[in-house]
Amino acid sequence: MTANRYIIVVAAGSGKRMGASLPKQFLPIAGKPILMHTLERIHAFDPAINIRLVLHPDFFDYWKALVQEHHTQIPHQLIEGGEERFHSVKRAVDSISDLEAIVGIHDGVRPLVSDETLTRCFEKAEQVGNAVPVIPVNDSLRVIKDDSNHAVNRSHYRIVQTPQCFVMSELKKAFEQPFNGSFTDDASVVEAAGSSIHLVEGNRSNVKITSPEDLAWAEWSLGSGRV
Repeated sequence: MTANRYIIVVAAGSGKRMGASLPKQFLPIAGKPILMHTLERIHAFDPAINIRLVLHPDFFDYWKALVQEHHTQIPHQLIEGGEERFHSVKRAVDSISDLEAIVGIHDGVRPLVSDETLTRCFEKAEQVGNAVPVIPVNDSLRVIKDDSNHAVNRSHYRIVQTPQCFVMSELKKAFEQPFNGSFTDDASVVEAAGSSIHLVEGNRSNVKITSPEDLAWAEWSLGSGRV
């Protein structure tokens, strides 16, 4: 029997690096806010998936107005964001009681995740407990320490993406830990609770939109229909 699927879309940040008056998740590309593209991509992948959307409470009304403006009918539940990403995700995790469910955690500003990546993440997590999408590093890498630096083998490194998927029982246990500044993503929280992390192939276009250059590239990708 296939487990129920949930996805937590994290979009409670302020997006300061974009240099815009609105948080980046609400900026328009190809006629719609980035966040709306993300929800549409997830819903198209699995119309039955349960979506938890984490927003800063100051933007609840703004989001509801956008939903009406764009006639969006994708079912989702709003969750109030917390001080750090950890606290935002924890609030969404606490809203789910199905311990056998597979739960994906996805950045709201990754609207170009592919169906193939979503499929690999959810299916692998159902098989082995968790799955994190990654892509190879194409550029050369050097480590800087004090006043020296040295080359490292890039084949030993991967760029981490989302959604990061987990069986709910594992996720709930992990988020019972107190917050630690070393938590860089949800996989690091689960790893700190004692679980081994399993990697799957991501897709290179699944970028996290954090700069004006990313925004322009996503606008071109979505507007040209190349995704």
